[in-house]
Amino acid sequence: MSLRVHLSPRSANAKTGPIPVSTSSADTCPPSCPLRESGCYANGGPLALHWRAVSSGQRGTDWGTFCEKIAELPERTLWRHNQAGDLPGSRGLIDRAKLNQLVEANRGRRAFSYTHYEPSRGKNAEAIREANENGFTVSCSANNLEDADRLAEMGVGPVVTLVAETASQTLRTPAGRKVVFCPAQLRDGVTCASCGLCAAADRDVIIGFIPHGCQRRDADRVALGGS
Repeated sequence: MSLRVHLSPRSANAKTGPIPVSTSSADTCPPSCPLRESGCYANGGPLALHWRAVSSGQRGTDWGTFCEKIAELPERTLWRHNQAGDLPGSRGLIDRAKLNQLVEANRGRRAFSYTHYEPSRGKNAEAIREANENGFTVSCSANNLEDADRLAEMGVGPVVTLVAETASQTLRTPAGRKVVFCPAQLRDGVTCASCGLCAAADRDVIIGFIPHGCQRRDADRVALGGS
């Protein structure tokens, strides 16, 4: 199955708020992601049904058509790439040409996304860094606090991390970096639409996400340093 992407012009997700969100087919998820088999929030609920439909080709479009739709969004639109799925790529390597195509389509708009592609593999670091430098915010997804320090030291882009359900809300990584919990997870009435923190490529804090969804216990084990 070739890469498929679906764009929802106005999300009905209570966490994201009414912004455009995309969903990429599951084959974009790199083997380095420990949540791929179990622990991903997108593996349960209505999102899982939608994701399976995109992955099977029942929904969505090819990559070129998707990029055309992004280029048609109004200027300054805040949107999330991938409520499920990852950047275009396969076998652990980002497809730099396709990512650059999306970065160009996004110019003048405010995209944010996350990736579990390992920066040290191939030219992944260059691809992620180039996207961030050109207005398409890609946060490197860490599995736990130690991994967050490792990714932050690479200087490829901003970092987000899983944090254990029992973690203190006053939290720092082992190297002393400040962790700010996702505001939409902590406070009623806050959404991605009203927050926008993940869209800031130059932020100096690591954003922490508490595991959620039907497989959150598996994700919590990853956050605690398990596999």
